[in-house]
Amino acid sequence: MDLLSLRYFQVVARHEHISRAAEELRVAQPSLSRTIARLEGDLGVPLFDRQGRRIRLNRFGAAFLRRVDRALAELDDARRELTDAAGLTHGSVSLASETLLTVTEPVKSFLAEHPGVAVRLFQATPAAMAERLSEGQVDFCLASETLDGPGLVHEVLLREEVVLAVPLGHRLAGRREVTMAEVAGEPVVTTRPGLWQRTLAERLFAEAGLELVVACEIDEAATAIELVTAGLGVGFGPAWYLDSPMAAGRPRFSAIRLLAPGAFRVLRLYWREGGYLSEAAHRFRAHLSEALAG
Repeated sequence: MDLLSLRYFQVVARHEHISRAAEELRVAQPSLSRTIARLEGDLGVPLFDRQGRRIRLNRFGAAFLRRVDRALAELDDARRELTDAAGLTHGSVSLASETLLTVTEPVKSFLAEHPGVAVRLFQATPAAMAERLSEGQVDFCLASETLDGPGLVHEVLLREEVVLAVPLGHRLAGRREVTMAEVAGEPVVTTRPGLWQRTLAERLFAEAGLELVVACEIDEAATAIELVTAGLGVGFGPAWYLDSPMAAGRPRFSAIRLLAPGAFRVLRLYWREGGYLSEAAHRFRAHLSEALAG
């Protein structure tokens, strides 16, 4: 058993698919299959259930994966800690977020203060963020959804109002505030299930006893405003974004306050409890907290 075989197993377990894992690892499928077979031989138990060309992580594999994730995360932390201590770099920090628009300005100002720090950003779904963080692939995750995973801790950075965006000329355009009952039947531009805008829309309509009518589903939350201004439907957006300079220059729309107790989102920053964070990462966390809270 060696580190390479453990890392190969980790990727195969994540995909539960040999060819996709081989593509990510950039190795030949037969070679990857032999590595997994040797690992199972060393352990004396099968790690996957095989049905034709399909594989599924079994109970032995799931138990082993938990240990492998922890062990490899510790080794990655140790390497980064030694690199920082040796002064080989000016530090690095990595963050995954459901949308990168939220962190664009904070990252820009952080790099202006710390030009030698390497910042890596990833856009991901909540499930993918929790996985990346648990495996030690990123230092932080910024999410409006609750992330579940062993050893994950968080800090609430922002609790902000969510407003309704409607195109100009809409029957509600120009209103200062509306109830959910007044939005009944309106087609809604929103994200696909699992992302915060969709979760919020489903909750607001359900709490009001109304049916959510989806006009279209998107992956990038910020795109919703573009489609609203095009007249495809109404949408929900954080007051911070709708009032920000990033919204300037876009086709105009009308932002209306929602008279609903659940019309808000909570933005949380997650990291691994006990995981190593470089000095650069500590400074980034403080900077991001201050920038978004302000």
